[in-house]
Amino acid sequence: MKIAFALFVFVLGVLSSVFGSITFAQQPSAPRLIGVDDLFDLREVHNPQISPEGQFVAYTVSSTSLKKDKSETRIYMVPFAGGEAIALTAEDLSSDHPRWSPDGKFLAFLSERKDSEGNERKAQVFLLNRQGGEAQRLTDTVQDVEDFRWSPDGKRLVLLLRDPSPEELEAANTKAEEAEGKSVAKKSKAHPPWVVDRLQFKADTIGYLDRRRTHLYVFDLASKSMTQVTSGDYDDSEPAWSPDGKLLAFTSNRSRPDPDTNYNSDIWVVAADNTDKGAHLVQVTAGPGEEGSPSWSPDGKWITYYTQPDPKLFQYATKHVAISPSTGGPAKVLTQAFDRMASLPHFAPDGESIFFIADDDGAQNLCEVNLADGKVTRAIGGRLMLDSYSVSRHGKLAASISTMDRPFEIFSASDGKLTQLSHANDAWLAKFKFSPGEYVAFKSKDGTIVHGYLYKPVDFVPGKKYPTLLRPHGGPVWAYYAEFQDLAQLLTANGYVVLMPNPRGSSGYGQDYCKAIWADWGNKDFQDDIAFADYAIAQGIADSDKLGVGGWSYGGISTDFIIAQTTRFKAAISGAGAADYTSMWGHDQYQRDYTIELGYPWEHRETWDHVAYLWKVKDITTPTMFVGGNIDWNVPILGGEQMYQSMKALGRETLLVVYPDEYHEFKTPSHIKDLHERYLAWYAHYVKADGTPARPAEKLGEPKSAKSD
Repeated sequence: MKIAFALFVFVLGVLSSVFGSITFAQQPSAPRLIGVDDLFDLREVHNPQISPEGQFVAYTVSSTSLKKDKSETRIYMVPFAGGEAIALTAEDLSSDHPRWSPDGKFLAFLSERKDSEGNERKAQVFLLNRQGGEAQRLTDTVQDVEDFRWSPDGKRLVLLLRDPSPEELEAANTKAEEAEGKSVAKKSKAHPPWVVDRLQFKADTIGYLDRRRTHLYVFDLASKSMTQVTSGDYDDSEPAWSPDGKLLAFTSNRSRPDPDTNYNSDIWVVAADNTDKGAHLVQVTAGPGEEGSPSWSPDGKWITYYTQPDPKLFQYATKHVAISPSTGGPAKVLTQAFDRMASLPHFAPDGESIFFIADDDGAQNLCEVNLADGKVTRAIGGRLMLDSYSVSRHGKLAASISTMDRPFEIFSASDGKLTQLSHANDAWLAKFKFSPGEYVAFKSKDGTIVHGYLYKPVDFVPGKKYPTLLRPHGGPVWAYYAEFQDLAQLLTANGYVVLMPNPRGSSGYGQDYCKAIWADWGNKDFQDDIAFADYAIAQGIADSDKLGVGGWSYGGISTDFIIAQTTRFKAAISGAGAADYTSMWGHDQYQRDYTIELGYPWEHRETWDHVAYLWKVKDITTPTMFVGGNIDWNVPILGGEQMYQSMKALGRETLLVVYPDEYHEFKTPSHIKDLHERYLAWYAHYVKADGTPARPAEKLGEPKSAKSD
């Protein structure tokens, strides 16, 4: 025994002298800077659903695989009191939209799963026993189930279905005939022409619109039978059961003569056992603007919803929490004095207050308005981003929350205290060093106080000036929030100061602030964006000789505004932007917005030209990369193509990058990776001027015609 031990010590000494000291317990590696590939290991955690008795919380976790070049979503469950999370759905079977049965014994969800023959199916409702076992498919519709809700007695579901297409009906008939043993001739796979007769005829992720509409259907679990309860040339959405299960509230734009001319929507009620497809509806609201997200009071006498009273201001108008009698009648707006965007209102279990999400001062909080006195309090407040929540029948709260230093996770809330329940990103966070970020205030050119988020480089040294990137946000009615910004972290890891301003036009600062850019894009918001760069320079943080700019959607549009009015920036990246709106008219999905805000182009040409910065392209000298997806109908690549073509004709430094089969929001991981690599290369070359090539090494197989200096 002693000889063996001595031999072990001798061998260990020899190995140590050759390889250095040996440690048997693996030490955690020191946090490092984050890289492009690391971003794809971050998980998105959302959609908390408390079981009725408040014992468990179900939620979704979305992950991305660069190897498989796809993303998937799984459903997890964790005890409300805290503990280990359990995966309820399997890998490679993406599942979403979990909803508890009223008795808490089952969890229903949506999933697209192959049939027994390996053929892809439409999204259907599946049912999972909380105690375990395989999920069972409940529905078998020829089209996708887009949404569903349990009835209070748990015996029925309300489904949201779009009218089936001819192709879907044909496929269903073919399947039925084959099941009967009939021989079915194969037909051409060529897509038939799109025949359009609507004013609103395009939408991103859908493409050309026809007269197929979304309607409500009631599905009986025992008989597997289905009854259509609404119909007509209208889209119905957001179904909500009355507490007694006899009625369904829903949102629909049924304005006349044509819903496609406006953004009006109202709350309607229909009997759940209606057999005449919604011939007898009760119109609960009749406001001139947008109303939606209906939720019933516990006694069934009232319906709460959000309301936007000013149709002229459409997206720029503040949305408020309101209530109306469920039988129809005068509305009472509860949050008028609060003057902050409200969404997802829901009655508290005692019926004496209403929860809602408030967009306020660069954050989203869960607020509560008291019905008796209209006082607004914060059930979950602070500098955080709360994007969804759930309330149990006993008043327990769960929410998906992100902060500047932590991606979205699920939290419970009790007496103002938050407890983290999910830990999907804890191990990932421990690997890296991050910039903490700051929420700052600064003055614009005319003295207006503007806010924004400032991120310093990860290894920031006080007194040193850094290359700085200005990132205008999309919208324009949206904002940067107190949430984990993965792109900002990637840029700060590469040595940049990152500026994320909330200029006028942003939500969260009141209606007057929001509507300040009405029909005047690229004016006050331009001043506010530039003021942030000036602030960072004055603070001794930003290097005034190394400034870059870039954004997506309205952020891309803002980028075009900025480089057309100043030559201060050494490089720009305009993602999904636009610069000549007359060419977008009849090509993108915004015909309503243009008509309301700018008027018709042939009647108000001066207004249209005022916001069209293509006409100032000759003044642009900033090297600019234009980026977008080829099937984006939100802000089509046409805008980037026009700007690229113009700058190329002027002999300016420019590049056009078009990603195939991508809508406005990119989905393909390899495309997102490529885009981020191009961001870093473009800015390193022109802003840092460090000798880095202006674009990453071209991929094998890329057409030579796509390469240009």
